[in-house]
Amino acid sequence: MPIPIAIANTIVDPKAYSLGKPADDAFAMLRRAMPLERAQPDGYEPFWVVTKHADITEIESQSALFTNGGRSSTLVMMDADRMIKDFVGEPNLVRSLISVDGPEHKALRGIGFPLFIPSKIRQLEDKIRNIARGFVDDMMARSPECDFAKDVAFLYPLRVVMQVLGVPESDEPLMLKFTQEIFGPNDPDMNRAHQVVSQTEATANVRQIMLDLEDYFSKVTVALRAKPCDGLNSVIANAKIDGKYLNHRQLMGYYIIAATAGHDTTSNTTAGALWALAERPEALNTLKANPAAISGFVEESIRWVTPVKHFMRAASADHEFRGKNIVKGDWLMLSYHSANRDESEFVDPFSFDIARTPNKQVAFGYGPHVCLGQHLARLEMRVLWEELLPRLASLELSGEPKRTQSNFVCGPKTVPIRFKPS
Repeated sequence: MPIPIAIANTIVDPKAYSLGKPADDAFAMLRRAMPLERAQPDGYEPFWVVTKHADITEIESQSALFTNGGRSSTLVMMDADRMIKDFVGEPNLVRSLISVDGPEHKALRGIGFPLFIPSKIRQLEDKIRNIARGFVDDMMARSPECDFAKDVAFLYPLRVVMQVLGVPESDEPLMLKFTQEIFGPNDPDMNRAHQVVSQTEATANVRQIMLDLEDYFSKVTVALRAKPCDGLNSVIANAKIDGKYLNHRQLMGYYIIAATAGHDTTSNTTAGALWALAERPEALNTLKANPAAISGFVEESIRWVTPVKHFMRAASADHEFRGKNIVKGDWLMLSYHSANRDESEFVDPFSFDIARTPNKQVAFGYGPHVCLGQHLARLEMRVLWEELLPRLASLELSGEPKRTQSNFVCGPKTVPIRFKPS
């Protein structure tokens, strides 16, 4: 029996994720009664909805059977899907690690992987700590109020990632603008039109943003092939597979994902973490008294926010899974949002618990496609809290936080707070 249309429409509705509770309630019902079932929301091709933590990790472990590139790797409406194929001749606007499989994925991942192993990331800690201190100083100067999302969370991870890439500080506002437009195409506060748009208009706007980014990074490529440097952008520009430079789609996809997703998800998690603390003074007091608890706080924040709400997979062959007949070509929605609230995996999952152990959150994905930048993200957050929390005497919300309207990447877009420096 297919998922009821009201529930199906809720789990694809950007506003449901912005509000939180509608999406939470819909997925709780599905985990309980229909943990793996087909949905066909209005305007979409039918797809399987995978809601359980164990099912998602099993599917992610079978990357040859459940592929990223067979169909769109993110949820798109039928009209948008046709537009994307007309634009670029394949299901995804960007050809990147997220949307390829097999040897191509392995080769592309291998380009950046050496820079993101834990030992390399640890070498960045002093530089990152200096950046964090600068933003904390700026926040303290804004006392007694600020919008933590806009004044700190959006900007601090952006600065870190742009320095890793080798993007000049003067270009950071442009990169932030592009990022918010890409991940908030349905949100009037974030999208390029700054108004409510149709799905086809949103897709066309995102396509134009991609072209703008390609224009930017085409110039970067020319400069860095003529004069290589130490940044990740230089590594990308000069990378070769089988002795040849990356083709245009691979090259631009690598730049775009690194320059957008590389900071936006960390920004969302950081903003959501402070929102949680502002509502839980006991957790703030615990962290101030016991800084060793910060690592657990970071991991719980990642689970709590789960900024990437889903990825899609396509079945490459007929397969029986959990008693259901998955047919070659079927589309599957892996709901990380649901998996990170799965009652079978997490005790009291709707409670924010900085001491949660174990915490097998899947916000970074799982298996061969697990997020390449996960260690950098954790380091950025740990360092920020180590610098900020000792300087907070008190913290509370001064208004109602709001999340981006998006069914793909969603997190706080405003977190107004009132605070006293120590």
